[in-house]
Amino acid sequence: MSQAPLPRPRAILWDWDNTLVDAWAGVQAGMNAALRGFGLPEWSREEVQARARLSLRESFPAIFGAEWERARELFYAEVRARHLEVLIPLAGTLEALEAAGPWPLGIVSNKQGPILRAEAAHLGWAARFGAVVGAGDAVADKPAAAPVLLALERLGVAPGPEVWFIGDTGVDMQAARAAGCSAVLLGDAAHDGGVAALAPDALFTDGHALARCLRGLAKTPLPA
Repeated sequence: MSQAPLPRPRAILWDWDNTLVDAWAGVQAGMNAALRGFGLPEWSREEVQARARLSLRESFPAIFGAEWERARELFYAEVRARHLEVLIPLAGTLEALEAAGPWPLGIVSNKQGPILRAEAAHLGWAARFGAVVGAGDAVADKPAAAPVLLALERLGVAPGPEVWFIGDTGVDMQAARAAGCSAVLLGDAAHDGGVAALAPDALFTDGHALARCLRGLAKTPLPA
């Protein structure tokens, strides 16, 4: 962790895609199904990673125009057909989740809520999280504060710097700050402008490094 030490957490929120799991194959398949349906060039995996930041209700109107809802249906039909079979936990994820066990945990993602919860259940992780908030669950999606605040409400935890929001993109860092929480970057953000551009409150290179920090905090006595 290269920045100043974070406050000891009261709760930990996580982004999903490219933070805990690699689900890019499913997202790319859905995106390309939508693009094909509109006669547009397909995207490579790298293009999907670079462009997939906002939720569909935020991003699709700019790409597909007035018929964006038809594109959304094409996207979700393809994703639902294959997303579970291509879902892979990232290296260090299980270690980090185990180390985070002493704290209330939640997910805040721009993946559609029902698909997100199906993926968490498929991996056997649903019981780890007291809140699983996806796109469409709150009045607005990331980078707005609304989904972060909804997750904290469901956890019964007040927002503040003692809530760590861990993600891999600038949208995650923006959402964390909008909710008054600590913005924690996992990875080098090479797909989103790099660490300097995102200016996180703290940085962990991977899940293994995060797990080491959390295990150390769990062993540290609380202040009297």
